[in-house]
Amino acid sequence: MRTHKIAAIPGDGIGQEVIPAGLAVLRALTERVGDFRLDVTEFPWGSDYYRANGRMMPEDGLNQLKRFDAIYFGAVGDPHLPDDLTLWGLRLAICQGFDQFANIRPTRVLPGLESPLRGLAPGAIDWVIVRENSEGEYAGHGGRAHRGHAIEVATETSIFTRAGVERIMRAAFAIAASRPRKLLTVVTKSNAQRHGMVFWDEVAAKVAEDFPEVRWEKELVDAMAARMVRKPAGIDTVVATNLHADILSDLAGALAGSLGVAPTANLDPTRQYPSMFEPIHGSAFDIMGQGVANPIATFWTACMMLEHLGEGAGARRLMRAIEAATAQGVLTADLGGTARMDDVTQAVIAAIRGDNAPD
Repeated sequence: MRTHKIAAIPGDGIGQEVIPAGLAVLRALTERVGDFRLDVTEFPWGSDYYRANGRMMPEDGLNQLKRFDAIYFGAVGDPHLPDDLTLWGLRLAICQGFDQFANIRPTRVLPGLESPLRGLAPGAIDWVIVRENSEGEYAGHGGRAHRGHAIEVATETSIFTRAGVERIMRAAFAIAASRPRKLLTVVTKSNAQRHGMVFWDEVAAKVAEDFPEVRWEKELVDAMAARMVRKPAGIDTVVATNLHADILSDLAGALAGSLGVAPTANLDPTRQYPSMFEPIHGSAFDIMGQGVANPIATFWTACMMLEHLGEGAGARRLMRAIEAATAQGVLTADLGGTARMDDVTQAVIAAIRGDNAPD
């Protein structure tokens, strides 16, 4: 039997609720499929760990994670701690430490869900947003000087390297080439940012030469935001910088019904290090402990993790179960329903156990 070693990091807020729900669904899936298993080790890292130890994770945390095939991550962030401390202390420490440079965010309106866009045709939103995940605006370069004085200054330097831009472009073009429409939109802001973004455009044009089957276009980021709302059917695969894709993918999740259904994969495509899979929604402390968090994004994220691990049949079975639950109207409050997290979890598990359709 195939065995995959999974590091589970629930983290903060509702991450501590949705990751256990995700693991319960994965257990039901492995029992139903029967030809692979997941060897899960849970790590109690995050803001509570910080309060006890002065760090978001142990000093040797990355070394501990190296032996795993994938990381299943919940959320990070605590209203009682600085956001930069929690993010850089855990999630970004893992992403950058393991060079997970490709952040992949698919978006679809699942059966039974409604987009806030009026009169949206079925299938009009079926996107993959590819986010550069290692440099750009979130490279962490910059500093503060003259703190507390009238002349205080803060700098935040965006970093664009040829290696970094080229590899995310190649990843995006390859994804676009694998999809039926073979269309890629390169998001930029080169009209105003005349160094890094012009470089971004130049590298995109060069990489495009190696993918003649892909039709590609450029779009300024502000125009892209408007296009996602006004003409969603004309979009397929999108590649954007760390900051731009972060914002656009949150908009995409909202247009698909809720951030509670939006999954993410932080990939090291070279597979030198484990990749990390997480829902987009964050720690959501305002609903923590109430049992009302939407676990769909966590389940869909598990599908992406299974695909990465080579368990395509299991991933497809789980996705069918998710869609069966949403189609039946088992929806949490963020989607206009009354179901609790456990209701959604049990509906997906029931669909897994009753799924006799061929893969």
